[in-house]
Amino acid sequence: MLTPVTDADGAPFWEYAARGELRVQACADCGELRFPPRPCCPHCQSFATEWRPVSGRGRVWSYVVPHPPLLPDYAAQAPYNVVLVELEEAPRIRLVGNLVTGPGAPLGSLDPGRIRIGARVQVVFSGGLPQWVLA
Repeated sequence: MLTPVTDADGAPFWEYAARGELRVQACADCGELRFPPRPCCPHCQSFATEWRPVSGRGRVWSYVVPHPPLLPDYAAQAPYNVVLVELEEAPRIRLVGNLVTGPGAPLGSLDPGRIRIGARVQVVFSGGLPQWVLA
């Protein structure tokens, strides 16, 4: 798996994920949730931030099953999916990940024919990476 590239603004997201927590950045002044992380609130322009836990529930907003795999190192795991998940408590926030059969399951563990736009999902973690399972 490719490892996430972190920067100062996004590092806390990955630190929480490594502990099995899904948190998103929020403005400490107006409360607006935002992703991707950034230094300034796009709503009120405040630089005050905090990281709030979210439920990890969402729905599949979009997905793709690459044929052939986009990177040669992923060929052994094909076919696999890449999903864009809209968070339940913040529909404007969409996270990229994979839909799997359970925590620690391989990328290709879920039959791509089972994926539907709008399907309810729940976050799980594997090796510090957020993944998704059908709810």
